[in-house]
Amino acid sequence: MKAYKALLLATLLLTGCKSGETILPAISGKAGEVAIVSSKTEWETEPGSTLRTILGESFPFLPQAEPMYDLFNVPPQAFNKLFKVHRNIIYIDTEATYSESKVHILKDVWATPQVVIRIEAPNADEARRMVEENIPLIISALEKAERDRVISNAKAYENPQVRAAVHEMISGSPYFPKGYTLKKADDNFLWIACETNFTIQGILIWKYPYISSMQLTPVALAAMRDEVTKAQIPCTTENSYMILNPVLEPDFRTLQYNKREFVEMRGLWEAYNDFMGGPCVSHTFFSRDGSELITMDAFVYAPKYNKREYLKQVEALLYSFEWDNPVGKQ
Repeated sequence: MKAYKALLLATLLLTGCKSGETILPAISGKAGEVAIVSSKTEWETEPGSTLRTILGESFPFLPQAEPMYDLFNVPPQAFNKLFKVHRNIIYIDTEATYSESKVHILKDVWATPQVVIRIEAPNADEARRMVEENIPLIISALEKAERDRVISNAKAYENPQVRAAVHEMISGSPYFPKGYTLKKADDNFLWIACETNFTIQGILIWKYPYISSMQLTPVALAAMRDEVTKAQIPCTTENSYMILNPVLEPDFRTLQYNKREFVEMRGLWEAYNDFMGGPCVSHTFFSRDGSELITMDAFVYAPKYNKREYLKQVEALLYSFEWDNPVGKQ
């Protein structure tokens, strides 16, 4: 009977609520890492060379060069349990028996929350072609997987007091995990940050009346950020404050996510009359009734460390934004 109970317990631990559903182990690996499963030849020539060129490209608007992703090769014969639980996997399967080439985006194959991008092709040259033709799909799948992990963590370990303060001002809010605190607040401005001895991950939120479409031009959005941060964000020395880098023009694009359209501005900030700086990214969008513009601006200060992952973490929180009790079209 004891043996039976032990076997039953083991079975319950290995299966989910539904009959036959296996509980997957948690993912391993660092944020921003991608395991490329391919032969050594395919890694050193094609399609590995193409993947390294695309995913190893410099992440935009960082003070020092950092690649978009950190890649490493795993030969198929070494692809064991240790590597199968990695967070991001690109599996290159070249077999002459394949009659056509395909790219599959798979979730939670060997671990959770995992993304596996499987490239099937009859030869290495066809695999390279599939990589080149599906660059947006591959990058989007990796970006979404990394972003969703941050958002899931923020929701699971939320600081509800911070979110409540944002809701009160703009009738919606991102999710903020524990560690984020409200540093400054007034009727039209909030400063939220997660700070350690050597890093700051901050989110600034401000709103202002919408008058005309000219307020959504790159020049106007950049000027508004400088106006707000000059007034609200003092730095460490007298007469110093946060501004956008005046030499490197920020990048702008219009995006849609979760039925919400916004203007993204990505650039570098620095401290006027001080030695501080780092990357920043903002989302500007209309209020629910269209009478105001709302900007959520994420920035990082981490002088001792690489900044890519710090920025991606705080930027992901912007994507977690939800309106109060959303109804109808957002």
